[in-house]
This record gives sequence, structure tokens and C-alpha cells, in this order.
Amino acid sequence: MSAVRVLVGTRKGAFILTSDGKREKWDIAGPHFAGWEIYHVKGSPADPDRLYASQTSSWFGQVVQRSNDGGKTWEPVGNKFEYDGVPGTHQWYDGTARPWEFKRVWHFEPSLNDPDTVYAGVEDAALFRTTDGGQNWQELSGLREHKTGSSWQPGAGGMCLNTILLDPKNTERMFVAISAAGAFRSDDSGKTWRPINQGLRSEYIPDPTAEVGHCVHRIAMHPSRPDVLFMQKHWDVMRSDNGGDKWQEVSGNLPTDFGFPIDVHAHEPATIYVVPIKSDSEHFVPEAKLRVYRSRTGGNEWEAMTKGLPQSDCYVNVLRDAMAVDSLDSCGIYFGTTGGQVYASSDAGDSWKPIVRDLPAVLSVEVQTLA
Repeated sequence: MSAVRVLVGTRKGAFILTSDGKREKWDIAGPHFAGWEIYHVKGSPADPDRLYASQTSSWFGQVVQRSNDGGKTWEPVGNKFEYDGVPGTHQWYDGTARPWEFKRVWHFEPSLNDPDTVYAGVEDAALFRTTDGGQNWQELSGLREHKTGSSWQPGAGGMCLNTILLDPKNTERMFVAISAAGAFRSDDSGKTWRPINQGLRSEYIPDPTAEVGHCVHRIAMHPSRPDVLFMQKHWDVMRSDNGGDKWQEVSGNLPTDFGFPIDVHAHEPATIYVVPIKSDSEHFVPEAKLRVYRSRTGGNEWEAMTKGLPQSDCYVNVLRDAMAVDSLDSCGIYFGTTGGQVYASSDAGDSWKPIVRDLPAVLSVEVQTLA
């Protein structure tokens, strides 16, 4: 029988939740790295026991941790990141008066076929890659050196590269999202990049339809349809049907189109999930009701999924990397809250239950389906 492993990063450590394919009873291990902010934990698709974790502290700095045994044991690995070939962990400069500072790793994206190759999205807005299991990291500097780079500005959470998507059908194509610069695509393995923000509109910037400057919280794709992208922007849920060349709004009947995560059903490429948040100043759910909204039509038409979720006196947020899906036949959906709950649905969102409560605030949730 298959098993499921849920990797949870929190404000005060990492937790690993495991269950069999029924997903009824869960074992909880942790906290790993207690007291540290764990922005992201993710496993390699090529070797599920190879995990990478971003351990960070405003006082002690950034540490990359690696596990080779599914999270039972960990070791720090090559925490030297190179900017244009110059080792360093503090600052970089792009030729302007404003320094770019290395603060933390927000997101890891392991290669689809090599456990030693991993991409890392960092703050401030840079993309790194390791090909030796994290021992050495090199910047893919073509992104940060894009001609628009000097105009990028941080969002409220910092100028973070928060999303990395690898095209499973074209090994040279990848997508990233930066808050608050927008979405970018590379068609040559990360050497060069172009903004893909046509159709986005952001009223809070001087030119609402500018080439860059949009606060993209998250983008998602289904591996069978890499040309179809879904986006949760600072405001607006968007879809592109041509690899990001053009976007259209699909917020439809959502109670609010502000939010952070967005994800796609494992077996239904047009079924997507979001968690609406009241506003960018009030980071909790509307009407104090925790609702996951599902669209089976790629957006525009949304239904609230509430069974098993609190529908009164709930004031949590769900952050951008805190939703994931498994690939079992009955697709499981998982998300974590700033109140420390991790909720799971084993029936594609129809019903929910908390599989762990009272953790520190959840920053990220990833799931692995194990044979």
C-alpha cells in the first residue's frame, strides 16, 4: 500500500507527518531544528528520501539542511552561495546604488530526475542552483541582471523569489515568481529570462499594467499541461493558456480574490484550489470562516469547501507555500495555517480534518506520495 509523507515548515521548526494510503492516522515527528524558522522543506521526485530544508534566523543567518533518509537525520550542506562566481553570504550589487542583500531561501525546487540538482529561490530575488546535493550553489545571474531588475521592489514580505516551476516536457523551460516583480520565464535552462506579466493589472503601482512590478504570490501548473499556468496575485486569481504569454482573470465568484496559495488537483488539470483572505491589510479569512474554494473549470466558477473546517471565530492565514496535493487515486489536498493547524482532505476537498494541531505558525507544506 502507498504511504504519504507531509513535510511542514513552521516558525519554530520542521515536522514530518506520515500515514498509510488510507490517510486516517498520522505519526508526527519533530520538531527538527527547534526554534528556527523553516521556510521550506521539499523532497526530491527522483529520490523521495532526499530532503532539503531552509533553516533561517534573523540572528544566526541561513543554513541549508539535507536529509538522505526521509528526515530521520539531517546534515548542514554547502551554505556558500556564489554571486557571479564570487563566494559570499551577505550582499550583492547590480551596479545601482541599492544593494541586494542575501537574507534567506524561500523555496527549494529539486530536479525532476536528479536528487543532487536543486534550484533555490532566495530573498532578495535571486535564483541559485546546486548540482552536487547542496555542497555548492551558483547563481543563475541572468534573472537578477535582467534589464528591469533595478526597478524591482519588495512586497510586504520582502523581495522574495517564492515559486519555481520546472516544465516536465521541456527541460530547458522554467518559470519563477517574485514578490513584487512578477512572473518570469526562461526557455534556455535559466540563462536568460523574460517577464511574462501581460494581462496582469495592479492598481497599487504607478503603471497598473507595467511590464514588471506585480506582486505574484504563487503560480502552479499541472505536469500534463505545462502551458496552462494558474496564479494567485496580490489581488486577482489569473490563468494563462500559453505559458504565461498572456493572462486572464478567473476570480469569478470568489468572496475576495486576495490570497496566497494556489494548487492543482493531481488528476484533474482544470481543478484548482485557493484560500481567499480578507484583504492585504487584514490577513485572515473572510467572515472568520475558513473556506477552501475549488474550481473544476480552471477558474471563474468556484465552490466553497467547508466540511470539517471552522466556520466561526477563525482568524488564521494560509501562506503561499502552505498548500500541497498528493497523487493517490483519491487526490489528497493539504494546507497549513498561521494558527498551527495542518488540514487534510482525502477526497479532493469535499471534507477536511486537522491531522495535527497547535504547531507553531505554518510557513510551508509539501507532500510526498511514497510507493
